[in-house]
Amino acid sequence: MVIDYFIADVFTNKIFSGAQIAVFPRADKLTDEQMALIASEINLSETAFISNPSGDAAALKMRVFSPLAEIDFAGHPIIATAFILASCGEIQLTEGMTALMFELNSGDIEVNISSLNGKPTFVQFTNKVSSVIDRYTPSIAELAEFLSIKPEAIDHKKFSTRLVSCGFPYLVVPVWKYETVRNAIFNFASWSQSSAPQTAAQEILLFSAKTPYQDSNFNARLLGPNIGVHEDPPVGSAMPAFSSYLASFEFTQQGTHVFAVDRGDAKNRRSVLNIEMDHKGQPELTLRIGGEAVMVAEGKIHVAE
Repeated sequence: MVIDYFIADVFTNKIFSGAQIAVFPRADKLTDEQMALIASEINLSETAFISNPSGDAAALKMRVFSPLAEIDFAGHPIIATAFILASCGEIQLTEGMTALMFELNSGDIEVNISSLNGKPTFVQFTNKVSSVIDRYTPSIAELAEFLSIKPEAIDHKKFSTRLVSCGFPYLVVPVWKYETVRNAIFNFASWSQSSAPQTAAQEILLFSAKTPYQDSNFNARLLGPNIGVHEDPPVGSAMPAFSSYLASFEFTQQGTHVFAVDRGDAKNRRSVLNIEMDHKGQPELTLRIGGEAVMVAEGKIHVAE
């Protein structure tokens, strides 16, 4: 059995930037085991497999796998899949905006594709999240120690460190300067000796409200015990927690907020995530997350029947 697949760079308009995502537009005949093996073989952060059991082109089933396991929800594959399906003619674009529904393990996701002259230009999906926020966090000295930064680099005036979970706990740490985010180095020994593991935090979302780029408002980076020292992984899965974090401060007025978060830099596959947040002071937060994508590669993979 020979299956077609495509690779797109996501949350960027420049090739060889952003996050690399593989998409299999016609995966109806693949078993769970085959999908897991293919994702391991391709070895990108996420691979999406699309099927159409209902026959409705506007409502598609999406399965997402990392090289190690299946993932119930991930934002990058949603953007990549919509862009690739539209680019390859698997779905017909209407002038201006095309609406889709992706069925993920976590639930149905509404997707809108903006297009111009029959080509996709921007993809946005809607996600509703509920969060749990804990203000018990490691001390500033501990944070500075396991991030290899100076204590005074941490912002404890406008923002503050909080533990935020929308199903996966992040320790959200604000710093004053963009350079601090880029230069931080995770220290596993200091982490293990601190109070951080007791908070149930599994990853640190380090961010600054200052960035040298005009198309973004925040720069963010993920670090942690399961992330390589020199890695700068995609931050899409952390955006529900980050948005909930911003909404948790009293100075964040109720209403719709529009902001952009970037990760990486010009030399390290920079991504830009555009977010609309409906903050109504309620337990559930409505987010619309969008971005651009570019096609990088296409190919065929041979799978044993």
